[in-house]
Amino acid sequence: MDAFDRALGLMPEGLRRELVFLPEEMKRRTEELRLRCGLGAALRLPEGEKPLGAPVGPAEIDEVLERATKCSLYTAEESLKAGYFTAEGGLRLGFGGSVLTGGEGISGFQHFSSVALRIPRQADCLSEELFSFLRGKSVLIYSAPGCGKTTLLRELVRRTSLDGETVALLDERGEIAALSGGVPGFDIGPRTDVLSGCPKARGAEMLLRAMSPEVLAMDELSRADLRPLSLGLAAGVRLYATAHARSLGELRRRGIPLGIFDAAVRIERRAGERQYIPEELS
Repeated sequence: MDAFDRALGLMPEGLRRELVFLPEEMKRRTEELRLRCGLGAALRLPEGEKPLGAPVGPAEIDEVLERATKCSLYTAEESLKAGYFTAEGGLRLGFGGSVLTGGEGISGFQHFSSVALRIPRQADCLSEELFSFLRGKSVLIYSAPGCGKTTLLRELVRRTSLDGETVALLDERGEIAALSGGVPGFDIGPRTDVLSGCPKARGAEMLLRAMSPEVLAMDELSRADLRPLSLGLAAGVRLYATAHARSLGELRRRGIPLGIFDAAVRIERRAGERQYIPEELS
């Protein structure tokens, strides 16, 4: 099933009836569906948001979560503490609203006010020239949010796996491989082993011990993830990772150890099109 159709299945009935009649070209280009209480829904396209439909309320946002969790809201409790939930097919739902706090920080949401449903897609976004530059290197992919880091990481994993190397994919949020019943929802290559839904530090240790990879790949790197990086270096594997940042200087200020990577790819949007800019780090 196409990712847009999967996303459509999570929408409230009234909005679903409106979205199903959108032009196919617009469906193909839609990157996110957003619902905000008191406002109409909106499509996020490469050139920006397109509003549509009548205002939605809290009941519609609750319905989206119920559909995403298949009416088993308890399955989302731990994930929602971080503000998101990943549904089947790698569809990531981010939430805004009023949170509940306790002695250990955020314990959940009291009310939802908005939801952003990101639509993942397989994309042939890695040119032969760029792959040749990255081959055999530890690689950091970075950009501002929403520019396609996870999509490029998925394709880099797939191509490396096809190239004959064993890749261990630490899919903490379930977005890269989109496992369902143990089967990847995306093509991640024939020599890729996936660990989904596991925190990076514990997951890296498990994959390195059990799967003997040549490459360890992970998404959404932060300073708190230095341990899995050091574990990978100690094991002698190459690293693939993504991070939110607009420049290498921003990454340095946040304490990301750029010295452990050989190369980086910066993704930028120009006139609605993604540009993939290679950078040497070593």
